[in-house]
Amino acid sequence: MDYRESIEWIISRAGYDKGFVANPFAGDEVAALGLRRTVALLRRLGDPQDRYPIVHVAGTKGKGSTCATIATVAAANDRTTGLYATPHLHTFRERILINGTPLSEEEFAAVAELAVPADLLVQAEEPEIGEPTAFEVATAMALLAFQRADVDLTVLEVGMGGRLDATNVVTPAVAAISTISFDHTAILGSTLEAIAFEKGGIIKPGKPVAIGPQPAEALAELRRIASERSAPLFIAGRDWQTEATPDGATLSGPWGDWRGVELALSGSHQVENAGLALMTLWLLDAGMLADEARVRSALASIRWPGRFERVGTAPAIYVDGAHNVNSIQRLVATIQETHTSGKVHVILGISRDKDIAGMVSALEPLDPQLTATASHNPRAAAPDAIAAAALAIGLVVETSPDIATALETVRAGASPSDTIVVTGSLYAVAEAREALGLASTPSFERELLY
Repeated sequence: MDYRESIEWIISRAGYDKGFVANPFAGDEVAALGLRRTVALLRRLGDPQDRYPIVHVAGTKGKGSTCATIATVAAANDRTTGLYATPHLHTFRERILINGTPLSEEEFAAVAELAVPADLLVQAEEPEIGEPTAFEVATAMALLAFQRADVDLTVLEVGMGGRLDATNVVTPAVAAISTISFDHTAILGSTLEAIAFEKGGIIKPGKPVAIGPQPAEALAELRRIASERSAPLFIAGRDWQTEATPDGATLSGPWGDWRGVELALSGSHQVENAGLALMTLWLLDAGMLADEARVRSALASIRWPGRFERVGTAPAIYVDGAHNVNSIQRLVATIQETHTSGKVHVILGISRDKDIAGMVSALEPLDPQLTATASHNPRAAAPDAIAAAALAIGLVVETSPDIATALETVRAGASPSDTIVVTGSLYAVAEAREALGLASTPSFERELLY
């Protein structure tokens, strides 16, 4: 197989509405088959996930940034580090990173070549569990790729939820759970307690877990699960403290009292994510935090594209993959911290299964000039639906057929002192980065997905 054939094989397994998971509305019994399929794949690949320590990270918002921070600090300590994170922005290979670099096309194809016969064996020998989905196949491929690279550590980001996510077939050395809020409520539950139950599914018996700042209902459920499983629990605000100050971040914990820490990732919520990452690393191997200067340098160098990433000046242009109400609220707070003059223009493209009215309402404190648009992803909400939610609360709104057109129009009308933000989904962010010439998606990948 070459790279294109590998991608075609994976995408052919895409199921639910062109996504990478099985239909999540079919109930727990059906969803649990995904765990069995992933275990079956890995068994036939020699159980590569047992060859290195794993950090498993769940949460609603910030889990990707937390993963990137853990991986960057570990790599700065000369640990070869694998990172499995979803979704990708431009190419599928971005989901499988080694020391921050995507697998080469040749290595990706080589791993797929090994996964295909394992997949065929699963289907032939255990037909009752069904055909592995694209996400399950990709998860197995990532874990195999990390074994082939002889990594010292793997950082594994949960795809959705935790309890029934395909990544939840590992026994991590440490688990971490970032802030929980409402998202995917039709699947994960309509209360914070129910969502925490799903996220807390990654907590394993006897294995330590670091918990980022949480609403009271979520924290109570995570405490219950950890107690039930005798998992040592470390909680933000009790076992470590963070604070965003004008002079930089304060990150205090068992590693020391660090002040004036420069973070590459912007926003006060990223200070919380950095604290969670440091606590997780300390639980894994306190020695990785022994050299404060080295860790500070790593924290100042993290690159996580699409997360309040500045991609233009005069006017300032940012892209941020805020995809639910809570993440939009955090984005608004970050813009308020950084924006000093001019108007704020928001180009908004949202997936149709999101709380569109809630996300639009969360933008209201910015009094934005809003452009409702859509990415080319088939799950994107219609611009008119977003515009209707904006008009209902009195926001000024225009519509545009796609992200590139929206950017061109807004940039032409903005003054140098204005701020432009593209947000609502990582699909919208990816298309904005491509429209600005920062990246490109292989045409066959786009064709296969859309």
